[in-house]
Amino acid sequence: MHKNRNQRMNIEKKIQKGVQKAIKELYNLEIDHPELQTTKKDFEGDITLVVFPYVKQLRKNPKEIAENIGNYLTKEIAEIIDFNVVGGFLNLVISPEYYKNFLKKIYSNEQFGFIPVETSKKSLMVEYSSPNTNKPLHLGHIRNNLLGHSISEIYKATGKPVIKTQIINDRGIHICKSMLAWQKFGNGETPESSGLKGDKLAGKYYVLFDKEYKKQIQVLIEKGKTEEEAKKQAPILLEAQEMLRKWEAKDPEVMELWKKMNGWVYKGFDETYKNLGVNFDKNYYESETYLLGKQIVEEGLSKGIFFRKEDGSVWVDLSDEGLDEKLLLRSDGTSVYITQDIGTAIKRFQDFDIDSHIYVVGNEQDYHFKVLFTILKKLGYDWANRLYHLSYGMVELPHGKMKSREGTVVDADDLMQEMTDTARDISKELGKLEGYSEDEKERLFKIIGLGALKYFILKVDPKRTILFDPKKSIDFQGNTGPFIQYTYARIQSILRKAGEPKNLNFDKVELQDKEKEIIKFISQFPEIIQVAALQQNPGIIANYVYDLVKLYNSFYQSIPILATSDEEEKKFRIALSKKTGDTIKNSFQLLGIEVPERM
Repeated sequence: MHKNRNQRMNIEKKIQKGVQKAIKELYNLEIDHPELQTTKKDFEGDITLVVFPYVKQLRKNPKEIAENIGNYLTKEIAEIIDFNVVGGFLNLVISPEYYKNFLKKIYSNEQFGFIPVETSKKSLMVEYSSPNTNKPLHLGHIRNNLLGHSISEIYKATGKPVIKTQIINDRGIHICKSMLAWQKFGNGETPESSGLKGDKLAGKYYVLFDKEYKKQIQVLIEKGKTEEEAKKQAPILLEAQEMLRKWEAKDPEVMELWKKMNGWVYKGFDETYKNLGVNFDKNYYESETYLLGKQIVEEGLSKGIFFRKEDGSVWVDLSDEGLDEKLLLRSDGTSVYITQDIGTAIKRFQDFDIDSHIYVVGNEQDYHFKVLFTILKKLGYDWANRLYHLSYGMVELPHGKMKSREGTVVDADDLMQEMTDTARDISKELGKLEGYSEDEKERLFKIIGLGALKYFILKVDPKRTILFDPKKSIDFQGNTGPFIQYTYARIQSILRKAGEPKNLNFDKVELQDKEKEIIKFISQFPEIIQVAALQQNPGIIANYVYDLVKLYNSFYQSIPILATSDEEEKKFRIALSKKTGDTIKNSFQLLGIEVPERM
């Protein structure tokens, strides 16, 4: 294990060993891992031992057990200077020297909490974004991208190599709808001629297709068709289906149009990803993977894992696993989504030396992934037990759900621009921008605006639905990105005035409670990263750094930093401020958020 991870744990490991030794010597009982907790705020102490698990075995009063262990530990462990007992809880007081030394030890380690990526390990693959090439990215994609990017960064900080990937849904009827509408109504319009980003241009024609389709349905209903018949017989839909058949037959004209429009869309996506600050190591394309699963299904059929129905379609029966029967190949031999996902999963494990895979996909696909993982286990892939679905809730707006076909979607680019504009308006009202060039101001507005957006989305547990309110997210007070960024900028201002403290020696410094609280909190950072990875929840990092900032601001408001007359005390408080700043920056790095040096 890397030393970084041990720095927080040194004293706890020492106490755990001490407790095991104490119980062996005092009561001749061997015990496993003693349960330690951070002492509750209402009690004196730093680390608490829970004694209740041993009461039954020892047949003794919990208070008496705790007293005896407390006495033993204060003699054996130099860092424990006192203890008190509340019921079955032994609260241990750790010496101020321990905390001062801890700060000194981690002071120059700007990456405290991060374990360098161990390249000898097998990688984790994280799939996120995975857009359709018939429309631009929207607010839902933003949550998906931020979660995927952040989880990748968090795992990297635990030492795990990560490969970030997406599968681009670049084929199918929905893509043909955009292509057909452009062919019919586009008059040769291009991103250059229209001034529109390529993905927006494709999205415009997807919406146009839907309008025309609805008109044609109406006409057919007026001619006496039922709604069901009209939906199936609308000429524009039949043309789109014919275009898909031609695409599958590699018709040169259709392929040329497909490549041209997708080219526009990819350029647009790249711009959005760059603005959002996310990236990928490997792109997969549905057009290249949609046939992969068919061969696997045929093999599963020959092994009796799947079965064929009378109409020739192929199914898997998952009723023993509490799921339903699932279609894998239609009667005409064409594959369905799950077939492609089976093939793509296998291909990824062949392409890369990975041992596990996380799919970042909305919770409407929960059932799909249960089925996918169960099928892969049935097929005998041992890695199928290391597939995870990071399922997340939808992002809703104060006025309800978004629908792409109707063009009522909050566009990702527009939202990022709106956040930057809001940051500009608020910053101008606060009037703290003297001495900034126009370029510096614009860069700052973008850092604040995007920081607000990302933090608002990532602080919420992924499983929960988010009601997104741009104005609330950009507040400079409370649990928001800008509030945390502002504290970071304030710390940098102190460090610029103070300069780097030399020859750190805190022996004579009298440690204040608020200072000790901050050091204790920073010491938990490596563990917080591990927990966030384990729970696949960046919200754990976001809320940790908010609590750290609240502790620091309370310290800043009540204890003089540069104004103290004691030189050693000043150095100590500057060092404490710097370490807090480092931890804010590192936490925000894991969330994909930048921090400004001035604000």
